[in-house]
Amino acid sequence: MTHSEEEFEAGNGVFQFERSGLVDRISDAWRDMRASTRRLLREKPSEGRLIFYVLASDMVFFASWSLKTLVAPASIAGGIISPDKIGLLMMAALMLRTALMYLFSLIVQVFAKLARGSATWKETRTAVFWGAFVSAPFGLAAAVIAAVMGMYEASLPMLGNKWLALPVYWLGLIPFVWYIAAATAEAHKFRMTSPTFMAMSLFALVLTVATLLIGVGDMFG
Repeated sequence: MTHSEEEFEAGNGVFQFERSGLVDRISDAWRDMRASTRRLLREKPSEGRLIFYVLASDMVFFASWSLKTLVAPASIAGGIISPDKIGLLMMAALMLRTALMYLFSLIVQVFAKLARGSATWKETRTAVFWGAFVSAPFGLAAAVIAAVMGMYEASLPMLGNKWLALPVYWLGLIPFVWYIAAATAEAHKFRMTSPTFMAMSLFALVLTVATLLIGVGDMFG
């Protein structure tokens, strides 16, 4: 197959025919996030496409936290979000989280540039938003685990221990950080993903420990 048969140009980017469906792209990203990000960057996605990725991850975020805090919450999570505030959570997921993702990508861009990264902010946004989208199913899976633990807490009281229950609530952060780190490393042409992952993991670790020590109620109001 010739080069022209494998890919084509559209707008400012280069697209591939092979495995172009969204499900194929996600499964490819799970196997090799850097290669997936490299492909996406070559396509030079529009801002609208990037917003779709981040809004889709927002919706999964909303669904996962609704499941963890309203459908079958562990006792340690009781009172985080009351049913009458579900609309507020959805608005926060769709608006505030989207704005925070833009801010987060800007922070990533600044620190990556300090580490001599080569990507533009648009390329960094592409990496961050794609990483958030790809990792979203893992956050939902973690929510299902937390909900199952909440359902069986009455018969297995140990499942209500905050040192066991709360880490599950933040379990989705691990793939979230990993995929964003891998995408960012590829966008900025860093040879290794590990330093980027460790830097981002440090923030996630501080957040998790603070939640355990201060208390989940103080963290969320």
